[in-house]
Amino acid sequence: MTKIVDLVVFSKLKVHQLVVEPKRVKATYTVFKKDGSEVSNELIYSYDSIYFNKTTETDVNLASMMLAQVALNYGLFFETIEFDGLFDETDKRFLLDMIENTSREILVNKFMSKNEFLKPPFDAIQFEKLKKYTASNVVFVNSQFGDLKLEKQNAVTDAHQYAILSSGGKDSLLSYGIAKELGAAHPIFINEAGRHWFTAVNSHKYFKEIEPNTSKPWCNSDRIFNWMVKQMPFIKENFQNIRSDIYPIRLWTVAVFLFGALPIARKRGLGNILIGNEYDTTVKGNHKGISHYNALYDQSKYFDNALTRYYHKKGWNIYQYSILRSISELLILKILVKRYPDLQKHQISCHAAHEQNGKMLPCGNCEKCRRIVGMLKALDEDPTRCGYTAVQIEKGLEALSKRSVKQIGSDAAHLYHLLVTKNLITKNEHTELLAKAHPEIVGLRFDNERSMLSDLPKHIRKPLFNILLKYCDGAMQMRDRKWHTFILKKENFEIPYFLNKTDEQTA
Repeated sequence: MTKIVDLVVFSKLKVHQLVVEPKRVKATYTVFKKDGSEVSNELIYSYDSIYFNKTTETDVNLASMMLAQVALNYGLFFETIEFDGLFDETDKRFLLDMIENTSREILVNKFMSKNEFLKPPFDAIQFEKLKKYTASNVVFVNSQFGDLKLEKQNAVTDAHQYAILSSGGKDSLLSYGIAKELGAAHPIFINEAGRHWFTAVNSHKYFKEIEPNTSKPWCNSDRIFNWMVKQMPFIKENFQNIRSDIYPIRLWTVAVFLFGALPIARKRGLGNILIGNEYDTTVKGNHKGISHYNALYDQSKYFDNALTRYYHKKGWNIYQYSILRSISELLILKILVKRYPDLQKHQISCHAAHEQNGKMLPCGNCEKCRRIVGMLKALDEDPTRCGYTAVQIEKGLEALSKRSVKQIGSDAAHLYHLLVTKNLITKNEHTELLAKAHPEIVGLRFDNERSMLSDLPKHIRKPLFNILLKYCDGAMQMRDRKWHTFILKKENFEIPYFLNKTDEQTA
């Protein structure tokens, strides 16, 4: 039987030969194979303005961290991973912690769960519970920047300036709309080489017209991910032709884009980085005693908090969080379409979007499309506003009457309750089984895991909830496994931030 150790199919991965230019940074990824051969490719980030100086230690350090992120997906597969760049102890600790977390996540969610991309016998890995899951010996060297010395910074940032990691989906559009009301918003679209960019095209064009703070860095991470998969002997050769909602291997993805946004956030002195994740993306799981995050760690509040700790240890004075943690997907769409209709019409929540007459349109066939169609109809809104045709809407509703959606149980049940109650889908065994009212879905939800006031910096709490409560049926708190309504009061907004007092005072 195939063991975990059998996944170590390469001898070494080097992230080296860093190049730091005013508008571009890049590094070579070299894979050393056990037969003595090697292959290389370049990971690149490029910008339309100057963000880097190769003689400035903070810029070289940030470039080193940016270019290391893709490699954190491969700790199970190499005997050694070598990072060649300018790193301090805080950087090293962060990278070691995150590669270990990612190794565990990939093992459980890619090799111990169904994964149609795997070849036999790697689709039947023998279960083992280990003290450490990263097989690689991770080493740090500095062959190029020995003349530069890193020291902790004490950066000055503006708490009312918000970077939004933007994609064209409802979450980032709503985050922008709210941030614009609360201060200054800086939408940052990472133009990843590949089809992922299609979802962002419409909103990016719009923001370029209305928002002078809009930025669009370019990154070829998607090409590097695919190139790495081609080297892996346990992945089917035709992986690019397999239709799936998952990637073959990678799970450390958001950080690749996030670190691409950091040069802009840091140069502009932005105090906040907003990532649009809702209530149901913070999930803890357990596989035969191995704890994990259901392949959603980089969309969870734990990820945001870990990055915030890192920024503060570096002295960057940046807070990373989602302003949507307390609301459901249905509420996100409701607030977006009701309060910011001019933003919502540019929404593309479909990974199979296509171009037509210079505009990107949703496919109308995938699970995500039928979910968006269903929610808009349940909200008494018109899906044609964001590109769906009448035929697609009809087919989407018909599909909902036969197949479920990818939401946590209560959210899906309440959506079906609305659809059935409004006679938007057929009553049948499938829909009546799913449909059940869950009032908490249309309220602000707070619990001790997914959504806590202590995860939000104090400066944003009151103005944020003043907006959200206009569209929610009050606030609810989980106690004794039941939801109880409560009124948000002044003392709720004074709950200490999750960072300890020393960190908060330093910030």
